[in-house]
Amino acid sequence: MKKSLLLQTQSQTRVIAAPVVNPVVNTIKAALLTALVALVWALSSSYVWANSDQIVGSWVTPDDKAVVEIYQQGDQYFGKFVSLKEPTYAADNADGLSGQIKVDRNNPDTMQHEQSIIGLVMLNGMTYAGEKKGKHKWQGGTIYDPGNGKAYKCTIKLNADGTLDLRGYIGISLFGRTQTWRPKP
Repeated sequence: MKKSLLLQTQSQTRVIAAPVVNPVVNTIKAALLTALVALVWALSSSYVWANSDQIVGSWVTPDDKAVVEIYQQGDQYFGKFVSLKEPTYAADNADGLSGQIKVDRNNPDTMQHEQSIIGLVMLNGMTYAGEKKGKHKWQGGTIYDPGNGKAYKCTIKLNADGTLDLRGYIGISLFGRTQTWRPKP
């Protein structure tokens, strides 16, 4: 059934057929548009997700001193020591700890002084910040140095050669230092 419009001009009156808008068709169009938007969002989110987890895995610190495993919990990334080049104190240790497993002795929290360095979470709360100039970046977390017992703000950049640049700093990034980690073979 078509609806009609009555169009009246000065000289004549005409009846024009107007298209009928079917509410079912409108509902289907809206559902298809919603599905298309959801698909585009899902594909773009999975692309970001795929890029954000590129740091997950085992990484070797400078001079092969340690291997750190970076892992993901929710939308944040953490890192813990899984092995050390020298897991025990040297034979000539001045504190009488010769041959004992290295622990977090410099931590300001004395309750942590017996925590083994192996298994210690030293990279905390990093979040993926996106890509800039071809480098993927994580930020917003901290890196802990068991050598001096201090935590620093941290950024991580994934280089084109597959290495990571970790920058620990106080206040602003200008006041800090960068280490390059390479993937464990």
